[in-house]
Amino acid sequence: MLVSSEQIIDALWETIWMVSFSLVFSVIIGLPLGILLVITRKGHLLENASIFNTLNGIVNIFRSVPFIILLVAIVPVTRFIVGTSIGTSATIVPLVFYAGPYIARLIENSLLEVDKGVIEAAEAMGATPGQIIFRFLLPEALSSLVLAMTIATVGLVGASAMAGAVGGGGLGDLAITYGYQRFDTATMYITLGILIIMVQALQSTGNILSKKIRRS
Repeated sequence: MLVSSEQIIDALWETIWMVSFSLVFSVIIGLPLGILLVITRKGHLLENASIFNTLNGIVNIFRSVPFIILLVAIVPVTRFIVGTSIGTSATIVPLVFYAGPYIARLIENSLLEVDKGVIEAAEAMGATPGQIIFRFLLPEALSSLVLAMTIATVGLVGASAMAGAVGGGGLGDLAITYGYQRFDTATMYITLGILIIMVQALQSTGNILSKKIRRS
């Protein structure tokens, strides 16, 4: 094996750092987008066809672009924001552009699962749209939202590994640089194993949290 254990650990921490920061910024973008996609749709709290169609179109555009293409397409934006298009910091930008709309769609689906009777009951009690969203809609969908965030996080892990193809850092970069380009199969299998363990741990944790919330 050409790489050391220190290199593998460093790459692991780079992946965790990229995924964590990307998830935070993606949620900051995706959560309000997802809420707006629900409340502005026909027959909902703040029905507005113009806003819904505009946001729906934007989300669809970004969701239709494969991450590896998006990664290259927004290089000028990445350079403008962080000053470079290579490395872990630079990878966060396309990850956010990729995951933000994805999370918005997941949140939209979770909120649409909430029984309309809950909203009708809240309206009957005189609750404002803001109160309905934050005191009724989001709490009722919390279990589903946890699963949605789990799916999004797993997707970010996969995308961060894909970013290694263009020098994005992390486990993906290690696997491609050493495992593929230098024919180091041991490194390839080690990084693959670590990624599988990460995904399994994330999915299991998300499933457990969702079940606990559903039972409470």
